[in-house]
Amino acid sequence: MQQEKRYSEMTTYELQQEIAQLHEKARKAEQMGMVNEFAVLERKAVMAKSYLLNPDDFKAGELYQIEGDPGSYFKIDYMNGVFAWGFRLNGNKAEEAIPISMLKK
Repeated sequence: MQQEKRYSEMTTYELQQEIAQLHEKARKAEQMGMVNEFAVLERKAVMAKSYLLNPDDFKAGELYQIEGDPGSYFKIDYMNGVFAWGFRLNGNKAEEAIPISMLKK
């Protein structure tokens, strides 16, 4: 049995292939009405996309719009790998982590 590579160990090409495969599997799951499977696969694709980005491009104290949640903004307190830790401006101010691929300027 082959051990799967972590996203952090994959090359850019391997990540792009993984993302394409995850989107295809998610599309099929959605067509078959497998809502939970679809959500899991989409979340994996979001994580894989985070490894294609440079965490140094995301700065503590700055505001970012949350992808897929129009009008919702996230303020970064600190970075840990490909996760931005902080809070949603329109939320209950609870600290949470968001993959950087979900954030946009």
